[in-house]
Amino acid sequence: MIRIGSRGSLLARWQAEHVQALLAARGYECRIHFITTTGDRVQDRRLESVGGKGAFLKEIEEAMLAGEVDLAVHSLKDVPTALPDGVRLCAVLERADPRDALVSAAGVPFADLPAGSTIGTSSLRRQCQVRALRPDLEVADLRGNVDTRLRKLRDGRYHAIVLALAGLTRLGRADEATEALDPDTFVPAPGQGAIALECRTGDATVAAAVAPLHHARTAGEVEAERSLLQALGGGCNVPLGAHATTVGPELRLVAFVGRADGSSLVRGERRGSDPVSLGRGLAEDLLARGAGALLAP
Repeated sequence: MIRIGSRGSLLARWQAEHVQALLAARGYECRIHFITTTGDRVQDRRLESVGGKGAFLKEIEEAMLAGEVDLAVHSLKDVPTALPDGVRLCAVLERADPRDALVSAAGVPFADLPAGSTIGTSSLRRQCQVRALRPDLEVADLRGNVDTRLRKLRDGRYHAIVLALAGLTRLGRADEATEALDPDTFVPAPGQGAIALECRTGDATVAAAVAPLHHARTAGEVEAERSLLQALGGGCNVPLGAHATTVGPELRLVAFVGRADGSSLVRGERRGSDPVSLGRGLAEDLLARGAGALLAP
């Protein structure tokens, strides 16, 4: 019996049940334990004030280290580059579409939104890019799961919102997206669209069970993105995006660092064959061009 730890949101449930089904097809019996995390409980403050994106993992990792669950299922974009002692990432599933999606109440694409329209998102990365690309729009905070965010849009609190296309697709709501945003122009979060599996460091049994689920191409792409993130020391308190794609024998990595108000933004692109070197190299390029000042507290 493999005990899977997961958050309880609809999207997290889909991801956990997806992994459960993949393991069941390989003959493994699994049971899902839904765990409420700090990030789920605290909805009235910004994530960086309650531990950053790691706030969506903390209680699940504690349950794993306590022997209460054996395998954690996470959205990779929520996973910090530094993990607690005793746990490790043991597989990365094939990535879904990593792009951000605009959902507009009137079905109007991003470029055609009327001046003064309000876009909802609490992601500093998305806020920065919206303000840099369309300084004539208003940006307002928006927390909650996918269903909550879409409901707030329908209630008229926003003219449009920005969500991960992968989340909409997994919940069967991709048709609600007005448009998928170009990842070269509107750069996704590192790891966006990928599901990561985490287990105890010494648990060879669980690691072996999930090994066939590991997708090498996705792993290489997200390793480049997360290598850049680690080299810059960025987290959810810094507007930062990174998107890697496989182009023949190489990886192409696009990234940016900016200010939340969109007033300053440094972009870069680099190609290479080694994911770690590629991420670190592009991070050095960005720092040399002024990203360090944007990363300073």
